[in-house]
Amino acid sequence: MLSKVYGCGIKGISGHCVEVETFISNGIPNFEIVGQVDTSVKEARERVKAAIKNSGFDYPIRKIVVNLSPALLRKEGTGFDLPIAIGILIASEQIKMINIKDSIFIGELSLDGSVKSVCGVVSMIIAARAKGANKAFVPEGNFSEASIVEGIQVVGVRNLFEVGEYLKGHPLPMPTIIEKAFENEEISDFSDVKGHYEAKRALEIAASGGHSILLLGSPGSGKTMLARRFAGILPSMNYEEAIETTQIHSISGKSVVHGLLRNRPFRAPHHSATVAALAGGGQYPRPGEITLAHNGVLFLDELPEFRSEALEALRQPLEDGYITVSRLNSTEVFPSNVMLVCAANPCKCGYLFEDGKCKCSRTQRTEYFGKLSGALLNRIDMNIQVASVSYQQLESKEKTEKSMIIKKRVEKTREVQAQRYRDESFSSNSWIPIKLFNKYCKLSKDASILLEGVYRERNLSGREYTRAIRVARTIADMNLEQNIQISHISEALQYKTNFFEEVRDNARESGIVDLVFDDKGAE
Repeated sequence: MLSKVYGCGIKGISGHCVEVETFISNGIPNFEIVGQVDTSVKEARERVKAAIKNSGFDYPIRKIVVNLSPALLRKEGTGFDLPIAIGILIASEQIKMINIKDSIFIGELSLDGSVKSVCGVVSMIIAARAKGANKAFVPEGNFSEASIVEGIQVVGVRNLFEVGEYLKGHPLPMPTIIEKAFENEEISDFSDVKGHYEAKRALEIAASGGHSILLLGSPGSGKTMLARRFAGILPSMNYEEAIETTQIHSISGKSVVHGLLRNRPFRAPHHSATVAALAGGGQYPRPGEITLAHNGVLFLDELPEFRSEALEALRQPLEDGYITVSRLNSTEVFPSNVMLVCAANPCKCGYLFEDGKCKCSRTQRTEYFGKLSGALLNRIDMNIQVASVSYQQLESKEKTEKSMIIKKRVEKTREVQAQRYRDESFSSNSWIPIKLFNKYCKLSKDASILLEGVYRERNLSGREYTRAIRVARTIADMNLEQNIQISHISEALQYKTNFFEEVRDNARESGIVDLVFDDKGAE
């Protein structure tokens, strides 16, 4: 007998429906799975066989052929165990094929028949809904995250026996949703930070416009402390952003048992991370840190300690908002709309900004930043020097602003941008294309004169010019100004410090030619 049920697989960060055809016939007992499947799917034969027997069903001692269609699309993962088992039970007439035409089955089977959680359930359910399915059978452990997708009934199951009983017309106990709406993680607060008023101001501007920022300062000055509190002032994600973020984390095997992720992701990879770890990769491409930070923050602490090739791999995705990972077997496009936050010491010993404490030679100072190309630094909107906090500031009893207060101001500024760009494909100032500058970034006469003078004096690149205007646009929005005034462009230019110009000049004078500080490419 022939049976047809539906399962679902993953390609990139998207799900795709798969038709599971099962044919049982007379002949030498055998169990074959075809349809361009990987090893994990082929191993389903032994799991399914044991699960059927241990769930009180009869395993047919006949010739079994399972075809996963479409055959041209590669199938991988253990989520096909449950639909294969259901297909065998229907083909062997132990379960009647009633009311499952518009249903989809997802789950890995244990040898005892238990249904285990799998990765990527959110993307699978979205794909099933788009295909017209009205019911999805998922592992109980995936029930909370699957339930965030609206427009499709989700049935959480614990074992194969329960699925069989349900298909025979018996009701199932409803699994408990731990937290269907939003995960509420505890985030460190800016009220813990003493002093650093300039740095806090810069971080608020970065959060308000979605700009990237680099914190430069001596060891222990508070760079990491400030960066780790940055996520707490970011606006909450809307429903579409939350769904997309949850999809990515579900596919990557991150815990989303609380359902929809509401807090923006904060990823802080170690500086030993490889290119594949940061950008994504593998035989069959998987998301890297820059994709896991999508809609959130990618924090690179000790920036000059990262591998040059790993940092350079981030240049294109930071500019475009997506990254294309190509491998022999597959090419995938992953989203990478992130706010980049970096922290670095100004030199190897770290005390360049402390009078008389730096022990580095001029060449050592230059070589320390040698792996940071001008092309990469050009893509960082703001640089801020973080000075060490004085003893009086540390001992001060003065109350500092809580993150929630700053967050409300950030959300207000983001609302201004969302309203302005309601008819555009972007929603924040950091993504304004050059062709729309005349429409959305009008400079006053004084502001234009100042920008022209600084552009000529500092020999700015085209990219530095455009990014300074975007930052100025954000500062103007924070002040509820329609046009960019001289005070706005002046403050924006202050966040492009002369530090890297000094390093570049030192490199030239020292005869170090392997530094790439002369990138002048416009955006």
